Amino acid sequence: MSESREHLQTLTEIRSLMERSSKFLSLSGLSGVSAGLVALAGAAAAYIRLQKNNLSLNYERVSELNGPERREMVDFILLDGFLVLIAALLLGIFFTIRQARRQGLSVWNTISKRLLWSLAVPLVTGGIFCLALIRFNLIWLTFPTTLIFYGLALCSGSKYTVRDVEYLGLSEIMLGLLALFWTGYSLLTWAVGFGVLHIVYGTVMYLKYERDEQKR
Repeated sequence: MSESREHLQTLTEIRSLMERSSKFLSLSGLSGVSAGLVALAGAAAAYIRLQKNNLSLNYERVSELNGPERREMVDFILLDGFLVLIAALLLGIFFTIRQARRQGLSVWNTISKRLLWSLAVPLVTGGIFCLALIRFNLIWLTFPTTLIFYGLALCSGSKYTVRDVEYLGLSEIMLGLLALFWTGYSLLTWAVGFGVLHIVYGTVMYLKYERDEQKR
C-alpha cells in the first residue's frame, strides 16, 4: 500500500511539472477582482456623466446629438476607457508578478510570451474595429464589441493557462452578443462583463488556487 501511494505521489508531481512547463499558472485571482472593481468605477463615472447630460448610449439618442455634443461624449468615453484599461493592467501586472514570486516561477518565459500573443491578436483587432465604429458614429456598438473581442482573446489564450479563463471568455462573448440587441443597456452590460464577471472569476481563482498556497 505504501509503495502504491509513493507511485501515485510521483505521478502527481510529474503531472504538476508538466503543467508548469506547458501552462502559465501565475495568474492571480486578485488581479481579476481588482480589474472588476476598476471597471465598475469607470462604468459609474460614465453613468454619472451621461445622466448629468441626460444622455443614453442607444441608437436613437446618439443619433440626435449634434457634432460638438457627440465629440464631447466620445472624448469622455475614450478617456474613461483608457484610464480603466491602464489601471486594470497595472494592478494585473502587480498581482501576477507577486503570485509568480510566491510560486518561485518566472513571469517572462516562453509560455507567457505565447499567452500574450494569443491575447494580443484578438484584442488589437477588436481595438481597431472599435475605433472604426467610433469613426462612423456607431458608438453604441463599441460596448458589446469590446466584450466580444475580449472574450475571444480569453478563449484564444486559455490553452496556455487554467481552464477557468475559457469559461470567463465564453461568458463575455455571450454577454456581448446579447448586448448587440439590447443597445439601451450597453453601459450596464459592459459593467457586468468587465466588472461583475471579473470579480466572480477572480474570487473563484483565489479560492481555488491561491488561498491554500498562502496558508503554507
